[in-house]
Amino acid sequence: MSVQEYLNKHMLSRKIEDAVNAAVRAKSPDPVLFISNHMRKAVPSVITKIKARQILDSRGIPTVEVDLFTHKGMFRASVPSGDPSGMYEALELRDGDKGTYLGNSVNRAVKNINERISEALVGMDPILQSQIDQAMIDLDKTEKKGELGANAILAVSIAACKAGAAEKEVPLYKHIADLAGKTNLTLPVPAFTVISGGKHAGNNLAIQDIMILPIEASSFGEALQMGSETYHHLKAVIAEKYGAHGCNVGEDGGLAPNISSIREGLDLVKEAINRTGYNEKIKIAIDVAATDFCKGTKYDLDFKSPNKSGQNFKSGEDMIEMYKELCADYPIVSIEDPFDKEDWEHTKSVLQICQQVVGDDLLMSNPKRIERAILDSTCNALLLKINQVGTVTEAIEVVKLANDVPWGVVISHRSGETEDSFIADLSVGLASGQIKAGAPCRGERLAKYNQLLHIEEELGDHAIYAGEDYRQCL
Repeated sequence: MSVQEYLNKHMLSRKIEDAVNAAVRAKSPDPVLFISNHMRKAVPSVITKIKARQILDSRGIPTVEVDLFTHKGMFRASVPSGDPSGMYEALELRDGDKGTYLGNSVNRAVKNINERISEALVGMDPILQSQIDQAMIDLDKTEKKGELGANAILAVSIAACKAGAAEKEVPLYKHIADLAGKTNLTLPVPAFTVISGGKHAGNNLAIQDIMILPIEASSFGEALQMGSETYHHLKAVIAEKYGAHGCNVGEDGGLAPNISSIREGLDLVKEAINRTGYNEKIKIAIDVAATDFCKGTKYDLDFKSPNKSGQNFKSGEDMIEMYKELCADYPIVSIEDPFDKEDWEHTKSVLQICQQVVGDDLLMSNPKRIERAILDSTCNALLLKINQVGTVTEAIEVVKLANDVPWGVVISHRSGETEDSFIADLSVGLASGQIKAGAPCRGERLAKYNQLLHIEEELGDHAIYAGEDYRQCL
């Protein structure tokens, strides 16, 4: 085939002429670069290749990473993982071979992406997020994504979302806002984990997290400064009282002194806040994760202390009284999972005590659970973990359910995280008003917070920090 025949076959002469004319009209100082970009835009927007692999998360446990290719380039995503909460969430697919990564390897999920999902999605337009996600759901054919694995499906869904943003030549958070029909881009209030307990730390503290919320910061950047300074003052407070060994950290980066009393932990945090001088600007939140220490209808706050466990059970009424006293004595504005995930009645009672009651294990980001909680007025905030729903589209839909009530929305990390900062863009694009991404330390946590700094800088004068409106960013 001659050069002229090749040009004619692909209609290149016309396309090149159009690109040159466009460069002339634009008076481009760099015509080669302009023509190159112009020609690239003429290439059809399609997924050309998907390649998955197994990597390790922040706990050293395998997870899934995906590279998705279009004519614009390569877009990488990796998925977080946590301790499965129960039957209501989408299912991760793990190999189960105890001889390899103690049964936690994800080679089956990787294979499903490289063979089945890739074949189904190559040729699709990355801008069409809902169609991509639906194609994977249809391919899986199970209610909880157990055939292909929610970890496989979500990794591809996030990578496609990044590719869609690039195709539109807009920031990822703006693309997410477009998908959700949002117009108000908002920087969320961070809920920094400062003390870790529960299953996330090796101390005797029953509850999972004590967090601080810099609600009265003037910007996200100032909120991050407040969080970091408070964290380091807390480290000093703990070292003074318990010695350097008290400054060990939990899975989320929160400090984990060997305390067993919730009040003891709150007193440490209160002292750290006092030392920063931010007293009125910072509020406190607690993640009780009460399902982890519920025994029948009782709650064992000493379940991690072998010598005490079983000696100090609290009834639901005892727990309610405890929350009343804590909210009266400390600036607590949010309580997550105050009771077992099936203890709906007692959870409802906490709404009379604290301004925000967050459903995590209670809801598991499951639409049916959310609808029931809305109908019964069980809580007033959703904790969204995207791997519990399994696709970007479904995550957007459950947030819409919460917004319609309206509830507060907390976009959340998992205990097993990666350096992927997707949830930072998700929180801005969905205007969630709140993000829970761990302590202001450790790389996989700071990846999210630092991305929010980047977004705030990029938005410039248009950047809005949720602040005191953290529950009403609709």
